[in-house]
Amino acid sequence: MATKADAVKQAPKDDERIECDVAILGSGLAGSITGAILARQGADVVLIDAAQHPRFAVGESQNPQLVEWLHILALRYDVPEIKHLLDVKAVTQHIGPHHGRKQSFGFVTHRKNREPDPREATMFVIPKILTEAAHLYRQDTDAYFLHVAAKYGCTLRQNWRATDLDFDEDGVTVTGHNGEVFRAKFLIDASGFRSPLAQKFDLRENPSRHKHHARSLFTHYVGVKPYDDVCNYPEALRPPADSPFHGGTLHHLIERGWFWIIPFDNYKDSRNPLCSVGLTFDERLYPKPKDMTPDQEFHHYLDMYPAVKRQFEGAKRVREWVSTDRLQYSSKQTVGHRWCLMSHAAGFIDPLYSRGLSNTFEVVDALAYRVLEALRDDDFSVERFEYVERLEQGLLDFNDKIVNSSYIAFSHFRLWNAVFRVWACFTTPANLRLTRARQEYALDGDDRHFREMEESPYPGLWWPDSHPFKHLLDVTAETCEKYERGEIDGDKAADIVFQAINACESINTPFGWKDGEDHRFYRATTPTMVKFLWWANTSGPKEFRDLGRSMLKGVVKQGLRGRKIS
Repeated sequence: MATKADAVKQAPKDDERIECDVAILGSGLAGSITGAILARQGADVVLIDAAQHPRFAVGESQNPQLVEWLHILALRYDVPEIKHLLDVKAVTQHIGPHHGRKQSFGFVTHRKNREPDPREATMFVIPKILTEAAHLYRQDTDAYFLHVAAKYGCTLRQNWRATDLDFDEDGVTVTGHNGEVFRAKFLIDASGFRSPLAQKFDLRENPSRHKHHARSLFTHYVGVKPYDDVCNYPEALRPPADSPFHGGTLHHLIERGWFWIIPFDNYKDSRNPLCSVGLTFDERLYPKPKDMTPDQEFHHYLDMYPAVKRQFEGAKRVREWVSTDRLQYSSKQTVGHRWCLMSHAAGFIDPLYSRGLSNTFEVVDALAYRVLEALRDDDFSVERFEYVERLEQGLLDFNDKIVNSSYIAFSHFRLWNAVFRVWACFTTPANLRLTRARQEYALDGDDRHFREMEESPYPGLWWPDSHPFKHLLDVTAETCEKYERGEIDGDKAADIVFQAINACESINTPFGWKDGEDHRFYRATTPTMVKFLWWANTSGPKEFRDLGRSMLKGVVKQGLRGRKIS
């Protein structure tokens, strides 16, 4: 058997190295879709992974922005298979009947050893005009897109561990554990927390600069009951019948933590009985025990919340727990000479609000065309990737603000109700700006529509053009931190945030975000969306009028073009 020393001695000479344009470390959705995009556009790509597919992964819950970014990537880079992730119908048809639906974000407040108050629940139902999103069964989706990457010409290496990364002026040499060597012009590290690139250049901030703290336990179960069947809520205090808790991602909120329930069996055509289950909580309040297994620890906390526990009566775990230390990590730098530390290799905050994949593919969009242009121009100067750096750091920092504020607010429902609205009320305009650019590109094929979106003052904010939204988020974060420090009580903090919401002219009124505190379930029906578009085009502030009018203009043009074609 060859030893490691033998492999080094037998390493290929310069003329035996395998040349490529781009080497990508990590073949999860981020790495495989990036590889497929670059290869489809003519780049010679090597896609490397230390493990193999299919495999367990979390990050299963979509949000509306993710779906729109995927639509943009499919159109902009001519990879139609990306559209197979756009909604639960598409993913079921093209990838398989193992995925759930993501109809809503539901949140229920719990207190130890008490039944939850049904008036302390909130929900945002995703408007169908945006997407019929999915719960992705990641072992299937990730394996599928690895094969898509291969279809477009990526060279694959699974169970292939990079043991050395050697950068010079002209590129990077990637050496594997078996002595095989690739020579690339650019390296993308999409491998995640244990990033070889972050280790090589000592890129991690230690400790992370972010204020939020949490660790996590997660696995898959079978037999988890729908919360609607066990919650014992009066009919008048339940969500709308066509938008049950079980129709989407359910968040059970506890003091500085939350359980997630992500079913894969809640879509009519699904044949998957599994449910993704996790508990994410502040490790300063809930230190990791030395005398409990993860299974014992999960049930220890489950026993404290009777309504959540009822969901698990008779349920069985089907794989081992993953038990983490603090989830939050960040990097001092995410781009450098001929390399990019991408998305989850760059940093992570929390799975709350399902922003992981959305953030990832916003970065993929910003990075892909720059890599293609760098290959064309043979210019890999760090300056041309500077926006990617600002975007990645902004995505982490703005997500840290809203997630940290939310964890602080979990223990005081009025404050949580206000913070929840701050998060949810800008989801629709955030999507409209993406939809507008996609519609305009579809009409004239001009890439400037996407590039102009990068000229925003707050890269990483989900509506990055909006000064009022940035101000509202800042007020919310500052107020929650004052409450955390004991400078004000929860009701005072809630009053401040509600007042800021009511004063913000850029919050749309048809959805009811400025309605009284008894309004807790937000469901944009077709009539609501019609009222919203009318408001956006007539009485809304300028930034909304611009979005609304552009969207209607695009719809009309696409309709006229379709009529001419037919």
